Formats: sequence, structure tokens, C-alpha cells
Amino acid sequence: MQHITDAMVDATISPEQAQAVLEDAFARFGRGEAAMQTRVRTEAGGIKLSTLGAVVPGQGVVGAKVYTTLQGQFTFVILLFAADDGRALASFDAGAITRLRTAACSVIAARRLARPDAQVMALYGAGVQGRMHAQQMAAAFPLREIRVSDPYAPATLADELQAACGVPVRLVSPEAAVEGADIVVTASRSTTPLFRGEQLAEGSFVAAIGSSLPHTRELDDTALRRASRIAVEWKPQTLKEAGDLVLAAPGLVTEERLVELGELVAGLQPGRQDPREITLYKSVGVGLEDVALAGLVWQRLQGGRA
Repeated sequence: MQHITDAMVDATISPEQAQAVLEDAFARFGRGEAAMQTRVRTEAGGIKLSTLGAVVPGQGVVGAKVYTTLQGQFTFVILLFAADDGRALASFDAGAITRLRTAACSVIAARRLARPDAQVMALYGAGVQGRMHAQQMAAAFPLREIRVSDPYAPATLADELQAACGVPVRLVSPEAAVEGADIVVTASRSTTPLFRGEQLAEGSFVAAIGSSLPHTRELDDTALRRASRIAVEWKPQTLKEAGDLVLAAPGLVTEERLVELGELVAGLQPGRQDPREITLYKSVGVGLEDVALAGLVWQRLQGGRA
């Protein structure tokens, strides 16, 4: 069984290829042609073990992601199996896959929920995930400015991110970041809301991806209340893990405003209906993403489809 490193992943697939295979996976899931396992967390002595997985017959793969959390640091591994005969195909150092797939899914959601002419992006948190989101959003939308709010950002961050994205980048306060922004990405480890929901501009799209714990949140009730549509990867997992939704006031997160990403991608539910509406995507990370992307890497390394 082959072991595939993060360096091999980065050398094998592009963000655009990741987006394409994930769109296909979510479309299959939306049509009932794939299945997922919810995340299971086990903890003792300050060490946490988490597992999640998926079965995607149409892409020929089955797999599971397993990772540890120790002192706030994650170590990821993915195990990939063949859907036709169940044989073990490969193991993966899944840091690169996790970084790629989270931002790719935000772009997939944004293509359906953000305005296509979005020009200003606000980014809260410029760690690994935040930077990848900036790069993929800059490639997908005609951005003319990226505003970053991160109290821990190094002095070189703006220049580095500007070089990576090809878009002017400014380090600003939390209040200045959201003001008039068309796309807002929250990729922080904050346990409390990062800005006031009334600050969201008319017509904006929010991708909240920083928290997958039920006791933490990046968005307040006002932001949720103003959103006409709240997209999630998978309701059974998101409604258990996403503190942004779990901690919301009773009756605020209604079934008629919730939609799964697979339904949007498969065309079973409409995306943005009005240029003035505020839309929201809440991500917690699901096994379908990891398995589909691992399958793409494996197939390309074997000389398979692009």
C-alpha cells in the first residue's frame, strides 16, 4: 500500500482540480449516490482522536480520515480503499488535502451564493486555511482588494498574501474588514463572534469555516438572522458540531433557510435569488471531501483521469 505525502499531493493536483472533483462528489451525494459517516471524537488525557469517512462508488473510492488533536495541533491521515473490490489503495499525510478541500468547498458554495461581481473580500484569520481561502477566492472572483483581520499576523503577511493572490492586501481592524465587503471568510479560532451582524453589507456572502465545535462561534445571531439562505455540507453533522448554529437563539436557524451543499450543486435547490440578499455557508468539514480528494490524487498518481 502506497503512502502519499503532503508534498506529493501539492505536486499532483491544483485547486481548480480539487474544486471539480468535490463538485462531482457533492452532486453525487445530493442525488443519493454517495454516503458519509459523521465525525466521532474520543478523548482522554488531553489527547483527542477523531474519525470521519465516506463511500463514493461513482468515483470508485471508499475511505476514512483519522486525526489527533494535541494542544491545539492536528495530525491528519487518510486511508483510501477501492470501491470495486475493497482493497486498500493508499494512506495519506492529509494536511495538504485538508487545506485544499476546505477552501475549494467554500469556492463551490460561493459560486452559487455570492455575487459573481464580488470585488472586496474580508478575511478573519490568516493561518493556513485563511491564506488558502484568499488564494482560491482571488482566482474565482474579480477581487480588487483583500482586507485581513488577524491580531497574530506577521508584519510580512500583507506582502506575502498579495504576491500569492495577485490582489492588493491590507491588514485592518475587525470593524474595517467587514465594512462593505462582498465576500467575508471567517477562518479563526475565535470562540465568540468576530464582528456585529449588522455590519454585513447588503448582497454579501459569508463563508464561516473556522469552528467545528458546538461551544464556539464566529458569527452572531444578527448575522444568521439577516441571511436568506444558510448552506451547510451535511445537516446531521453540521447541526451537531457548528456552534454558530447550535448556540443560535431558538427558532433562528429554520429548516426552510437551511440547504445542503449537495442540493445546491445538484441543482435540487436554488442558490442566490437576489443581488441584495445576504447568504451564508457554514462549514465543519465532512468525510466526503477528504475521500473524494484523496481519490483524485491516487488516480492521477496512477496515470488516471485529470
